[in-house]
Amino acid sequence: MELLVEHKNKKTETERLTGAEAILRCLIEEGVQTIFGYPGGAIMPVYDALYGYGHKLKHILTRHEQGAIHAAQGFTRISGEVGVCLATSGPGATNLITGITDAQIDSTPLVCITGQVASYLLGSDAFQETDIIGISMPVTKWNFQVTTPEEIPLALAKAFYIAQTGRPGPVLIDITKDAQQETFDFAYTPCERIRSYQPFPELDDEALIKAAALINHAKKPYLLFGQGVSLSGAEEELKTFVEKTGIPAASTLLGLSAFPTKHPLYVGFIGMHGNYGPNVKTNECDLLIAIGMRFDDRVTGDINTYAKQAKVIHIELDPAEIDKNVQTDIAINGDARKALKKLLPLVKENSHDLWLEEFKECEEVEFTKTIQKSIESTSESLTMAEVIHKLSEKTAGKSVIVTDVGQHQMIAARYYQFDCVKSHITSGGLGTMGFGLPAAIGAKIGNPAREVIAVIGDGGFQMTIQELGAIMQYQVGVKILILNNSFLGMVRQWQQLFFERRYSFTEMDNPDFIRIAEGFRIPAQRVKQRSELDAAINQWLGTDGASLLEVVVEKEENVFPMVPSGSCVSKIKLE
Repeated sequence: MELLVEHKNKKTETERLTGAEAILRCLIEEGVQTIFGYPGGAIMPVYDALYGYGHKLKHILTRHEQGAIHAAQGFTRISGEVGVCLATSGPGATNLITGITDAQIDSTPLVCITGQVASYLLGSDAFQETDIIGISMPVTKWNFQVTTPEEIPLALAKAFYIAQTGRPGPVLIDITKDAQQETFDFAYTPCERIRSYQPFPELDDEALIKAAALINHAKKPYLLFGQGVSLSGAEEELKTFVEKTGIPAASTLLGLSAFPTKHPLYVGFIGMHGNYGPNVKTNECDLLIAIGMRFDDRVTGDINTYAKQAKVIHIELDPAEIDKNVQTDIAINGDARKALKKLLPLVKENSHDLWLEEFKECEEVEFTKTIQKSIESTSESLTMAEVIHKLSEKTAGKSVIVTDVGQHQMIAARYYQFDCVKSHITSGGLGTMGFGLPAAIGAKIGNPAREVIAVIGDGGFQMTIQELGAIMQYQVGVKILILNNSFLGMVRQWQQLFFERRYSFTEMDNPDFIRIAEGFRIPAQRVKQRSELDAAINQWLGTDGASLLEVVVEKEENVFPMVPSGSCVSKIKLE
């Protein structure tokens, strides 16, 4: 826990506080105003202290601890602030694990505070005692157990510093009940440096010069960007770089909304269900520039056939991701924004019109074989694609789209035309069903001025459906769109394509979502006919506060294009 730091505005005065109140004071010192959580026995002293802090700390009572942590994720992804959640020991703490894991993979800064049994009971299998430090160690950026109140300020200062510096991630602080109850002399000093932790690597100027030379001489350069662009606030630098160099740019799933979808140099979305051109051209470019992305398997397909003809430049903050999956020719370990700022004066103004035309030709092929059939369907049933396409038109691409996981997630990524930054929130690496609804709640609380739309399948909706209670209690104005195909759609698609249509336990007999929503005092409507869709969307979007729209869609609609798992990206299937 040693800190080597020259503190600014160091506080030397102390005051006598309980550990519980000290926790709240630490949060306030870090600028926290919103907490998501669920009370219980081992965290009760903190909740008792919170009773007197309502004027400074807004607490959102979710209906499940998983809802709390996903809400904190959504809050963070839209606001840029560290998300905070509280839970009790035992099941309360273990219910956070899925969200913590999700945040770790998707680089989301969180501070999770859990209560624990009294220190003298540790190891005795006391009621609701669980080794949450051992359980969470593989999925946190750092964790620590506090057993005395004197440890609280330093532990929380370190937690906030680690969560939001370098590659962001979740931190868990487990605090025993007696540490919360006992008093001590409190003073708080923010953390500014930790021995052996270097979150801000110095950029290698020689590597940047070599990268610029490759960029300036490339005939078919291609740029892929991920969430690292948004995390570093590099959206404008990316746009300036792309426009100056004339390089076609494509987004990963988590990179969506970092670059305007309608920009002439934006060529689409890469990955298993991405666009045709962006996938195929990966294996035809002569230079691949990757910024703030990690070359996960959903992007690369068969790694042995991925971009073997190209030189690779990788700009990435986390050194562990460099050369992990794809071998680079030039590695630039550093912040995306700082790297782009240094690269900009080194690259020449250029255009690659003939190369860009190849992407446009692919786009025309995809439109004819895949997109047109989906958004201009003549079948009796509505398609997910036409619903999202119409939603994009109605909102002019300016809403915040929060998706759950499954077919609807890929459809939203493909057909919503993002026009504003920080407008796409989803569970990427872990693929957590149940993420969408609570994350949308957190996003709306994090930025009440934005229109936040939760796009969810009927399966994922039922995993965290209880969070409608939080929407009701706090009057959170989230718009909820359920695309209901009465299937676990993505699993069903794989069963159809790879398991000879053996639909094993994927068809769902669903409840009446409209009556459930109305039970939570949320206006709701259901659409089954194409002729009803336009008016229904207008009414749904025009409703003050929260509202729910269920659209019954084609039961066996598939998401195409598709790169079969483990296949070469060039072998993407259009239908």
